[in-house]
Amino acid sequence: MTQRPISQETIEQVIRRGVREIISQEEFVAMLRAGKPLRLKMGFDPSRPDIHLGHVVGLRKLRQLQEMGHQVILIVGDWTAQIGDPSGQSVTRPMLTHDEVKANAESYMRQFFKVVDRTRTQVEWQSQWFGKFTLADVIRLTSKFTVAQFLERDDFAQRFQEHRPIAITELLYPLLQAYDSVAIQSDVEFGGSDQKFNLLVGRQLQGMLGQKPQQCFLMPLLVGTDGAHKMSKSLGNYVAVEEPPNDMFGKLMSLPDELIVPYFEYLTDVPVAELGEISRCLGDHSVNPMEIKKRLAREITRQFHTAAEADAARQHFERVVQGRDIPQDIPEFALPQDAPSRRWSALLVETRLASSVTEAKRLLNQGAVEVIAASGGSRAISGDAPASQLAAGDVIKVGKRRFVRVVKE
Repeated sequence: MTQRPISQETIEQVIRRGVREIISQEEFVAMLRAGKPLRLKMGFDPSRPDIHLGHVVGLRKLRQLQEMGHQVILIVGDWTAQIGDPSGQSVTRPMLTHDEVKANAESYMRQFFKVVDRTRTQVEWQSQWFGKFTLADVIRLTSKFTVAQFLERDDFAQRFQEHRPIAITELLYPLLQAYDSVAIQSDVEFGGSDQKFNLLVGRQLQGMLGQKPQQCFLMPLLVGTDGAHKMSKSLGNYVAVEEPPNDMFGKLMSLPDELIVPYFEYLTDVPVAELGEISRCLGDHSVNPMEIKKRLAREITRQFHTAAEADAARQHFERVVQGRDIPQDIPEFALPQDAPSRRWSALLVETRLASSVTEAKRLLNQGAVEVIAASGGSRAISGDAPASQLAAGDVIKVGKRRFVRVVKE
């Protein structure tokens, strides 16, 4: 089945917007023009079940190509999840049980299909082919590459020079990911720019085994809400796709102004011409960045929630954060008799305003904790002092969006 001719404008939209590099771009464009449906590979290791906006950059590109008639093949890395890929972190991921892999995969796919069309996606588990592998198969696979080739990978090279350990299993990871491309006869593989080495190994292996080498579609790494590092759950600078509307909108409003245009480009369908106008307005300060950011937050929030929920999240932000109002429906906490003798770090954990004592102490040191008194006025809480002078009706506020009202036990 062939497709209708593709316009140059559509090709430019595919290869330019939200793309870091395509290897080889010339070959990829020729494949698009040929009109044959392409097999688009996206693999994931279900070591963590959560998807954040950093992942969505690539998923949106898959959806765009799906709508042009191409086939997405999602690889569940139930074997590589047991090996772990440092991906520049210099830390191997823990080996998972079969049940953990299955649970994480189900959670991942629920979120994955918030962006990618489920009806046009083929899901494959690595165990379908690796379950049949023998030791001889593994040895034949490892014979295709040399240790010197794998030490060209930046992370491995740095650790080798610093005399830090590199497990043999880590060297196997790119080989297994590469063989996935062979097993499904991938035409194009998608990944972040930090996965370039692994994708290229797949391209090389396909050529060695007589297949047409896949194209490597590399996506930019989205900078997180801190404006400094790649979006990551471990760094706390992420926006998860399953965030409640108010939290998603609020986190996006915390972005530094310099990330507004990249987020519009990578995560929305705002036309390119309009992106230029937004960039111009931000550059000459003709528009308040806050208003542009509200539009960005709404554009993204309504992709994962309804338009009505996105609008309500904006109203919540304007009332609670900008207007410093207290939401009406906030959780309540029954104040124990011995509360005055407890330290604030323990109380924040009990009220679920902090997930751990460590996080609570960090929030206190940052001046992010405030008490809004029922009798009027407010005071900042700094340092891990005893939680004295806390009365029924007072509201504990952490950051801009977390509240708990104190009631009598």
